[in-house]
Amino acid sequence: MPFLSDDHGCAGWRGEMAERIRAFDWPSTALGPVEQWPQALRSAVQFVLGSPLPLVMLWGRAGYMIYNDAYAVFAGGRHPYLLGSPVELGWPEVADFNRHVVDTCLAGGTLTFSSKELVLLRDGRPEDVWMDLYYSPVAGDDGAPAGVMAVVVETTELVLSERRRDAAEAGFRRTNERLQLALNSGALLGSFVWDIPANLVSGDERFARTFSFSDQELQDGQPIEVATRIVHPDDLEYLNDKIAQSVAHKTAYSAEYRIRRPGGDFLWVLASGRCEFDAQGAPLRFPGVLIDIHERKIAEDALLALSRDLEQRVKDEVQARSLMAEQLRQSQKLEAIGALTGGVAHDFNNLLQVVASNLHLLARQERDNSQIQARVTSALAAVERGARLSAQLLAFARRQPLSPAVYDVGTIYGGLGELLQRALGEAISLDVQLPGAPWNLRVDRNQLENAILNLAINARDAMAGEGTLRITGANRHLDAEFCAGKGIEPGDYVLLAIADSGRGMPPEVVRRAFEPFFTTKPDGQGTGLGLSMVFGFVQQSGGYATIDSQLGLGTTVQLFFPRCRDAADASAAREVEADNMPRGHERVLLVEDDPGVRSTAIELLESLGYQVQAAGNGDEAMAQLRAGLQVDLIFSDVVMPGRIKSADLAFWAQQRTPPVPVLFASGYTRELITRNHELQAGTHLLNKPYTPPALASMLRRVLASVEGG
Repeated sequence: MPFLSDDHGCAGWRGEMAERIRAFDWPSTALGPVEQWPQALRSAVQFVLGSPLPLVMLWGRAGYMIYNDAYAVFAGGRHPYLLGSPVELGWPEVADFNRHVVDTCLAGGTLTFSSKELVLLRDGRPEDVWMDLYYSPVAGDDGAPAGVMAVVVETTELVLSERRRDAAEAGFRRTNERLQLALNSGALLGSFVWDIPANLVSGDERFARTFSFSDQELQDGQPIEVATRIVHPDDLEYLNDKIAQSVAHKTAYSAEYRIRRPGGDFLWVLASGRCEFDAQGAPLRFPGVLIDIHERKIAEDALLALSRDLEQRVKDEVQARSLMAEQLRQSQKLEAIGALTGGVAHDFNNLLQVVASNLHLLARQERDNSQIQARVTSALAAVERGARLSAQLLAFARRQPLSPAVYDVGTIYGGLGELLQRALGEAISLDVQLPGAPWNLRVDRNQLENAILNLAINARDAMAGEGTLRITGANRHLDAEFCAGKGIEPGDYVLLAIADSGRGMPPEVVRRAFEPFFTTKPDGQGTGLGLSMVFGFVQQSGGYATIDSQLGLGTTVQLFFPRCRDAADASAAREVEADNMPRGHERVLLVEDDPGVRSTAIELLESLGYQVQAAGNGDEAMAQLRAGLQVDLIFSDVVMPGRIKSADLAFWAQQRTPPVPVLFASGYTRELITRNHELQAGTHLLNKPYTPPALASMLRRVLASVEGG
């Protein structure tokens, strides 16, 4: 749009937002071209742009947003997408609040809020903010209210600062209480006051006796240089530095030093106080107390001397530090590869989803064609291998979203035993020894089963298909010595150990066994991700994994998981058979930006009996919902372009009455719906690529969770 002339009253608009307003496609909104705006609107825009305060004007019943540069900073990641947007669409998480504001001001009213607490998603994540808000009507050309002028002053830092101040005051009160206890104890050597302008130190009778002052000297006061003559020469510079820092920085004063007693020996004392200042900020008085800490310091010195003689402690510390450094290097490797992995996981799993969905649809259409069925089965097996590779990459990089629940080891093995025996073959015997009363552990059951299966397959290969695989479980208490340098805290743990009778590994292989892409198998027979996946999953679950192996004596992998004292959950539901998938009739809003995934997902949903409405991203979905679309469930991809993110949709859906359930689907969530890669309570995720039975089961489970709630 060319620069507007003075005839349109817009030439005085200045700044970045003025340029954005001129360039915006206003004809696509109900406001129409800028040239046709009423004079009242143009004048109000001039006022908004000229204000240094964060101002936003909501024009018309829809509340079209026009704001200045200061408000753009406040909007964060929502800027510049908020410009020209109806306020309820721009801030969907507070839509009801903003609708009340617009209705009130268009009726001629005003609203004021002081430090109002709201939850906003300025950068795609919920954050608690506090704001001073002032709303007033803006008259149109006919004098009637036509818009709303909003002054937005964020007070989050002020509120948090006041809270920190309250906490500091509480801490000061506690410190004062401890000081009073010290004053009332026999360890008190006196109290003193240093008159800084006069440079005179005076004190009570106990202080005078400690410093050998006469009554007259005490009454007259003594220069600080005289009062500090009895300080040990080695401590005097330290003491003066402490005093200077306290005065310069207006902080509390606390110093431990030695003073000479009349007999010539030295006494350890603790001096505490705080400088007082006049109205101009100049130092005025420095009151404080002196406490006898001699016995404590003697004990500390004795303990220090003893610790210096314990060479083994030093050796252990060096070893622990070395181990921690090695773990840091390992962690940095995982982070670097994980960052790369996460970038391709989303697109890769979308491609697998398109392939898998079309294969499933083809298989259903050609049920009686045995050749097609055989080819589809082979292709789906390849898709499954690709999905497993992607999942292993995310797992060892600790970026796999987890859905943990509480189980005991017996429950987990009960659902895995038959699968293990089939994977191992008849020539390998399986010896399982589980505790009679096992503790519970909180893990993602599917991930743990995959980890055990990976270890079992590794053991099978190490035994060349013949031998004994032993799986044991135990309740263990790990002490501080064992946990040192391992990144876990001492306490109760559940141990799962998988031991084989294979050929074992040399020490140099054991040291690298958990490294990603490290394998001793021939090319084409291993990715080197199995053990890395196990290590990453166990760490992500708060535990620790070790390998003990010797050539000719086999290998034992130990997995330690923190004990969970909650009651065990019911066993997770297993995927149904393809010929027995549950169907539905509900209305589903599918939100997916990938056209291939979207088209196949529509066909799968409709084949299951659901009524489907589709949207290419969160913006389109929210627009349909705001236009009155009624749905029973939102089925949304996690990572999508546009200003309305999947988390925004979920937040909006939770605020409905009744709430609209949301089922997410993704191959990589980028922490948009997880915290520390763990799904929060009430969040439902279907990992891509998913099968029709998995989709059918999850849809019914999510819908049932809302109906049951």
